[in-house]
Amino acid sequence: MEKPCTLLVHFDKGTPAMANEIKEALEGSDVAAKVDAMKRAIMLLLNGETLPQLFITIVRYVLPSEDHTVQKLLLFYLEIIDKTDARGRVLPEMILICQNLLNNLQHANEYIRGVTLRFLCRISEPEILEPLIPSVLTNLEHRHPFIRRNALLAISSIYRLPNGEQLLPDAPELVEKALSSEQDASARRNAFLMLCNCSQDRAVAYLLSNADRVPEWPDLLQMAVVDLIRKVCRANRPDKGRHIKIIISLLNSPSTAVVYECAGALVSLSSAPTAVRAAANTYCQLLSSQSDNNVRLIILDRLNELRKSHREVMSEVVMDVLRALSSPNPDVRRKVLDIVLDLVSTKNVDEVVLFLKKEVVKTQAAGESDKDAGGEYRQMLVQAIHACTIKFPEVAGSVVHVLMDFLGDSNVASAIDVVIFVREIIETNPKLRVSMIQRLIDTFYQIRAARVCSCALWILGEYSLSLSEVEAAISTIKQCLGELPFYSATEDVEPSTESTKQPHAVNSSVTTSSRRPVVLADGTYATQSAASEAAGVAPSVLPGSLSNIPNLRSLILSGDFFLAAVVASTLTKLVLRLEEVQPAPAETNKACSAALLVMVSMLQFGQSGFAPHPIDDDSYDRVVLCVRLLCNTGDEVRKVWLESCRQSFAKMLAEKQFRETEELRAKAQISHAQPDDLIDFYHLKSRKGMSQLELEDEVYDDLKRATGEFTKDADDASRLNRILQLTGFSDPVYAEAYVTVHHYDIVLDVTIINRTKETLQNLCLELATMGDLKLVDRPQNYTLAPESSRQIKANIKVSSTETGVIFGNIVYETSNVMERNVVVLNDIHIDIMDYISPATCADVTFRNMWAEFEWENKVAVSTVIQDEKEFLEHIIKSTNMKCLTPPSALEGDCGFLAANLYAKSVFGEDALVNISVEKQADGKLSGYIRIRSKTQGIALSLGDKITLKQKGGDR
Repeated sequence: MEKPCTLLVHFDKGTPAMANEIKEALEGSDVAAKVDAMKRAIMLLLNGETLPQLFITIVRYVLPSEDHTVQKLLLFYLEIIDKTDARGRVLPEMILICQNLLNNLQHANEYIRGVTLRFLCRISEPEILEPLIPSVLTNLEHRHPFIRRNALLAISSIYRLPNGEQLLPDAPELVEKALSSEQDASARRNAFLMLCNCSQDRAVAYLLSNADRVPEWPDLLQMAVVDLIRKVCRANRPDKGRHIKIIISLLNSPSTAVVYECAGALVSLSSAPTAVRAAANTYCQLLSSQSDNNVRLIILDRLNELRKSHREVMSEVVMDVLRALSSPNPDVRRKVLDIVLDLVSTKNVDEVVLFLKKEVVKTQAAGESDKDAGGEYRQMLVQAIHACTIKFPEVAGSVVHVLMDFLGDSNVASAIDVVIFVREIIETNPKLRVSMIQRLIDTFYQIRAARVCSCALWILGEYSLSLSEVEAAISTIKQCLGELPFYSATEDVEPSTESTKQPHAVNSSVTTSSRRPVVLADGTYATQSAASEAAGVAPSVLPGSLSNIPNLRSLILSGDFFLAAVVASTLTKLVLRLEEVQPAPAETNKACSAALLVMVSMLQFGQSGFAPHPIDDDSYDRVVLCVRLLCNTGDEVRKVWLESCRQSFAKMLAEKQFRETEELRAKAQISHAQPDDLIDFYHLKSRKGMSQLELEDEVYDDLKRATGEFTKDADDASRLNRILQLTGFSDPVYAEAYVTVHHYDIVLDVTIINRTKETLQNLCLELATMGDLKLVDRPQNYTLAPESSRQIKANIKVSSTETGVIFGNIVYETSNVMERNVVVLNDIHIDIMDYISPATCADVTFRNMWAEFEWENKVAVSTVIQDEKEFLEHIIKSTNMKCLTPPSALEGDCGFLAANLYAKSVFGEDALVNISVEKQADGKLSGYIRIRSKTQGIALSLGDKITLKQKGGDR
């Protein structure tokens, strides 16, 4: 069994040193050889060897050595060897060691004294320590601070032993006396910590008597003061006023570590607005002064915790938090925006939006090296402004025109966010419609992304209402399409065959022609030419004047026929609207003919051999539908095209707003006070000598009690659910564990009960793990009296989101039977549900991650549930995920259901789930559940969980 030691050295088990070789090296006079031999001996002892034959050699040849390295290795050796026999009595040969330690404590060299005093901190045998105590106390008055600080540590560790008060009965008085006269910072800290741990009343008295001088103390001592105040105030809340004053005085400390700890202590001890405001301002100052991104992220986490419980106070420091956007780190920026967006109110929304608008403008000036980072940052800013305008539509007018300049952004994701923002604002703010349509028409030619073009075309088709707007929109689309047709064919006439000539298209000045012979349907030969200006080539990389190709023409020639269908639909809407607002039929007929020509040209190009791929059936049907509609329009069809689309969009926005409101209500904390809770009427108390902070604290404590914030009834029930029985009731040793899952570790609090009438010796809880779990603590041996119990804690580190298993056994010995008894424990399964939590993301983000993630787990639907929606709810509840599909998309009874679920793990991993089910004729559900993630572990674990739970009910 491995034993604890402060020295961790790499050990190569392939070449272990023999004991006789080590013995020869130790007996020699070469100091370097002795050092190497001691290291090898320590490594062997750490790896399970006993080496009892070396002890006398070390006593004879190593103890007298004056070399500091040898003496330090000797102390490591003495720390790890067994000092007691099987019955717990100290070995007789330890008397030799005691004499050596006594000599070291009186040694003339300060280093020897100091390391020996530090060594005594790890000795727990009273028989060894008792003769050394007078020398330890003498070192308290040594002239060198290194010895005094280690002497204080030794006294503290000895006093905290089970029988330490018998060994050092007057230790607190001696340490208090030493503290009053000590000048060294580390020694004062050690003395103060000893009083905090062993005699808290003395530590509090010393603190209060020196309260005015605490800001002048060294930072090490100030940190110890903050820890003491936390403990004292939690145990004695009515007496916390005086201590909080000390905390507030330390907020001006030059040490950032002290300031950070003081802010955290202030928030944990007081709910008064004055205290919270001071803590928030302190965090903001640290946020602006610290350059390390990890530190900034930690501070932002603290500010986020304040936001959850003190929104009113935090809204006052929104602008201070926003200044952290100067950091180039995207994680810091994202967290800052998340905090700020939740704190936006009518009081600060104008300032916040103005600041965000300035940041958006700054991203335009980013150099080529920062273009990608600037695009990502701009996308975050656009999303933040979008969220602000949803809550406060009145501020949209001040930012929407600035953002529309980024519709042609090279960062496609940022441009998509802008156009979605424009689409929503133009519907929710009718007053801005005219100016936004005009701005969109002016900037439409800059758009180079197909998805942005599609959305912009939809906006033009739906919200161009006046005659001038409709005509300008049609003209802009025609200019962006270029001259028609998209390709031309010239037939070469053979002498013996009649030919039918097809007209050449007049290509734009930037086209380049390519010619090739083709065989026509009637068997004749012809030469076909097509504009190859943008086929398959992005406009931004075209040389010279080829980059001036109109955007719609470039995208359609590259094979984007979905965009061609959108162009046809937009032109159809504009022509139908023109018929309503244009009094002259001739102009309407002209526009209709031009639109039909565009549609026919797109169909002709899609069916030619020069397109990268033939036009797909859906796009073809859509364009043909538009052609038929323009040739024969009915009133009902006109109403569908001109009114129903916008009505559906308005309904979608209303449902989205309703869903967000419901989510906010669900997150609101509902707490109730118990009828027998005490009520403290602070108005009837004497206010003499109380500060404003103490008065506010009294009020807010009463409010918390009244609203039930101090009650933790639900926690008790959840604790009972997490208790796992590890052994049977008939086993001689009963064990049960309470499992606590933190973000990155698991704590097992194991209760072991001796159900026999015998004393169990060397009882050890041996655990092992499967999966990405790692046991941190080494097992220790315990002695358990008859019918007694013991609490044992085990820490297990978690490195990934994966289902793991903890298994093991309890080993013990009895006085009657020398053999070791083993009780096998039940396995503890660590559920993946403890690591993931519901999360939300945009539809675009979900689709991008779905295409990017490489690990997929496909689970076939096999359930007794016969209703699709009930099955979906069951999966959501079983997997602890969030359904991203809106309720409106799940309405109706069509026999089919498709939904997307999303969750995020504590390690930042994304879990994507798609459910596709169909109701069969016999009433059973069939289909598949697909899980995708970036790592294999979460995909497999989530798939196993779904397979286990999808049957329905509690099975």
